[in-house]
Amino acid sequence: MMRRHTLLTQSPKRLSLFFVGHNHPTDPHSLVTQSPKQVSQIHHHWCGHPKTLKPTFTFNNLHTGSTVEEPVEVDEVEFDVWLKMQEEARLDVTVEPILSSYYHTSILSHKSLPTALANHLAIKLSSESLPSATLSHIFVTVLEDDQAVMDSVKCDLRAVKERDPACISHVHCFLNFKGFLSCQAHRVAHNLWLQGRRILAVMIQNRVSEVFGVDIHPGAKIGSGILLDHATGIVVGETAVIGNNVSILHSVTLGGTGKVSGDRHPKIGDGVLIGAGTCILGNIRVGEGAKIGAGSVVIKDVPPRTTVVGNPAKLVGGKNNPVKLDKIPSFTMDHTSNISEFYDYCV
Repeated sequence: MMRRHTLLTQSPKRLSLFFVGHNHPTDPHSLVTQSPKQVSQIHHHWCGHPKTLKPTFTFNNLHTGSTVEEPVEVDEVEFDVWLKMQEEARLDVTVEPILSSYYHTSILSHKSLPTALANHLAIKLSSESLPSATLSHIFVTVLEDDQAVMDSVKCDLRAVKERDPACISHVHCFLNFKGFLSCQAHRVAHNLWLQGRRILAVMIQNRVSEVFGVDIHPGAKIGSGILLDHATGIVVGETAVIGNNVSILHSVTLGGTGKVSGDRHPKIGDGVLIGAGTCILGNIRVGEGAKIGAGSVVIKDVPPRTTVVGNPAKLVGGKNNPVKLDKIPSFTMDHTSNISEFYDYCV
């Protein structure tokens, strides 16, 4: 699908824009209804834009009939995450000199983000029979050759820093957050999977599962701007698809039902928030901007911009008139809105 940016206003220091995308009029999972004046949708590559974006969006609130307009602001100065990480690393070393060798090895001695990430992942995932030098060569080859992978890495760094209040800095995320690290290892494994190097891809998956407690099949497709918060116990099946700007908490399963082969895993739309302990099973669709409450078991499609909770999952507001969210839940990370309506309807 072809997508473009439509500029709404322009000033010497800031640009205000909405993301505009192709919207299928017959698609029941489309985020909004197209109008002559505007179409609002999560842009497929908002993190890949060369400017720093504040991700708020415009929706037609289908539940209330009102329109909520929230422009996305773009800073004029380009944000270079690698330069920022080096700056943060130097500051950390002045605060904790005991870590100077660690920071030098992990960040400050490297010429680029791909080499630093390859080295850091290799050290984390190495074993006696699988030396870090071998893994580092595998990782850096993919990271330096595939710009799309590196764009996604940068998006993920920004996503964690912006959405997780426990994240102190970008370098803190890079060094210490296993959700971020497991996602980047998966990006390398997925690249190898697509090249037909499946034995190597599965080996990386196995090491990530053993070291980080995150089991993502290398065949799974994952977008950019991903937050795996805490990440322990996350399981993602081979044919699962995760869109852009998705936030997933710990102990989440995107699995099959055990009854079918082939395309058997969930498809998660852009901007979705999935709460801790959730199971989403089968080849079903979770629509763009939806929210899945903690501990839910979902085995049917979830409409865009709705909230479901419980076992079995229930639509907040009921099937005929579900409450429609007017903000992207993966950005707000709000798990408790509309709590009084959680049990109105069983999906």
